[in-house]
Amino acid sequence: MRTSHILSLALAMGGAGMAMMPQAQAQSRQAVREQAEASMVLTGEIDIGTEGQVEGFRMDKRDQVHAGIAGFVEETVRTWRFQPVQVDGKAVQARSPVSIRLGGRINPDGTQKVTLLAASFERYDDNATDSVTRLKLPPPAYPEDVYYAGGRGDVLLLLQIGRDGKVLDVATEQVNLRTIATEPNMRRMRDKLSRVSMGAARKWTFKVPTTGEDKDDASWTVRVPVRFAFNDGREERYGKWDAYIPGPRQQAPWRADKALLDDDGDLLPAGGVFMADAARKGPRLLTPLGG
Repeated sequence: MRTSHILSLALAMGGAGMAMMPQAQAQSRQAVREQAEASMVLTGEIDIGTEGQVEGFRMDKRDQVHAGIAGFVEETVRTWRFQPVQVDGKAVQARSPVSIRLGGRINPDGTQKVTLLAASFERYDDNATDSVTRLKLPPPAYPEDVYYAGGRGDVLLLLQIGRDGKVLDVATEQVNLRTIATEPNMRRMRDKLSRVSMGAARKWTFKVPTTGEDKDDASWTVRVPVRFAFNDGREERYGKWDAYIPGPRQQAPWRADKALLDDDGDLLPAGGVFMADAARKGPRLLTPLGG
């Protein structure tokens, strides 16, 4: 879907939709365009019929989303098909939360394109007894130099949890930045956000499963998303384009025998804890994201 009328201002480099570090402004406009992709995360709720069809979709804060973007997403979601949700062996109607990541890119020829990059249907339940849940998760401190430089990002942690609910090991699976800078500065920001996140995570405690097929495991691996964002009102960017620079993904040492999955962990609800090796609890999408 080419939408130059929608993106002409939102993707203008240096505009409000793209947070750029001063170092990035020294780069050529073309270099920055090739490096960055605009991102927008929208949330909502989907009603799924007994045959897996979408019967309804309600977008959160729709009035804050450009009409063209909202219409594109709603039209696409209506074409989705899910594996029917079953209860006691019978297909039932179901309702699920959804987080959708849109991507907007300026092509070398100057045209612009909007695509659906990812979707997540995960729901975190703090009262679940068949999975690891949070007990005490004090957030990491924002690195001062990253904060004052305007750096923002999302860290996806992998934690190995022992039977006493304490952290046995921790690793960073990915750091996605929402600020553009030079490559060396982005590497330094990723490293600092990763290190402070892992440092905080080593002190976290969890409630371990007491029911379900995983309750007797010797340990459990969970994903925990950590967001570094500003609290002065500038972070309220729902329905607006933002910079999105995905970082490299890496496997945790204790899971070296497992292949990296094509997960969209950065769409997991902030503050949640998600079992890395258990079956996804949300509905399973059968059709491509683009319909």
